[in-house]
Amino acid sequence: MKVTILGARERYERYLPELPAVLRQERTFLDKHSSRAEILAAAPDTEILFVDAITPVDGAMIRALPRLKLIHSEGVAFDKIDLTAARERGVYVCNNKGCNAAAVAEQAVLLMLMLLRRALQGDRAVRSGRQMEMKERCMGGGLQELSDCRVGLVGFGDTARATAQRLAPFGCALYYYARHRLDRDEEERWQVRYLPLEELAAACDIVSLHCPVTEETRGMVDEAFLARMKPTAYLIDTARGELLDDAAVRRALVEERLAGAGLDTLAPEPVPADHPLVDLPEAVRDRVVFSPHLGGITESSFRRAHLHMWRNAERVAQGLRPDDIVNGME
Repeated sequence: MKVTILGARERYERYLPELPAVLRQERTFLDKHSSRAEILAAAPDTEILFVDAITPVDGAMIRALPRLKLIHSEGVAFDKIDLTAARERGVYVCNNKGCNAAAVAEQAVLLMLMLLRRALQGDRAVRSGRQMEMKERCMGGGLQELSDCRVGLVGFGDTARATAQRLAPFGCALYYYARHRLDRDEEERWQVRYLPLEELAAACDIVSLHCPVTEETRGMVDEAFLARMKPTAYLIDTARGELLDDAAVRRALVEERLAGAGLDTLAPEPVPADHPLVDLPEAVRDRVVFSPHLGGITESSFRRAHLHMWRNAERVAQGLRPDDIVNGME
């Protein structure tokens, strides 16, 4: 099989699993930002595409590769791939479901704690010789413990479950919203209680997003959603930047209708310096904590993901169905 990889060769070779079938695959490496013309020139007869989770694969590309059998996201997201065009061509689209759930869950908890404990301000205060000033200010205003918070998880897939598992020892009251409610035994297993989305937004001290980008969820954190949240509440997004109405979130922060935000993801990527949630007024900046979309990129998650990708490539080479198909292919 001919495999075209739109990603860093060094990374793919670092995490290449020791599978006999891998040695039988012909690999072509291209930059993840390669144009359609560059890809077609370098690998017109490719049968498998491995792509970064934010790399677009449009219908024209899919139709221009006559031997294509599989498109595999290196991550969990797949919204940049034209699923309909792939299905019409009989091309499987797969993702690495759950491969980085533990890592992203850790990142979500980190962002929560950084906001609650004013980690950015504290670090700067100590470095600038203002340690006692910062300490006195916090003693006067008080710091909130995670154990005192109601945490609402929007979506309850692999990452949200891993987050709930890590939050439970803190003693948080945990709530969730999902399109399909769990049965009672599952809710007890994960120590969560169901709330409709509007009620969750209104009730929780921390709202953490864990849902995919769909037509239904794109821009879901809008003016109406934010109006339901407490002005003392925090927003966490380790899922996708497209879930946010950036202008609405910015206004809520500036107008102090939202206490703060912890964001591992923004749209678009690469994130420009003048992004409305990055280029904030000075008075607001300390209330937002960023990480550069690295929640899921740990050693362990990459090893799990690449093993899964190459196993799926092997299955397709053998004429078998791959795992974790996301475009409805039978």
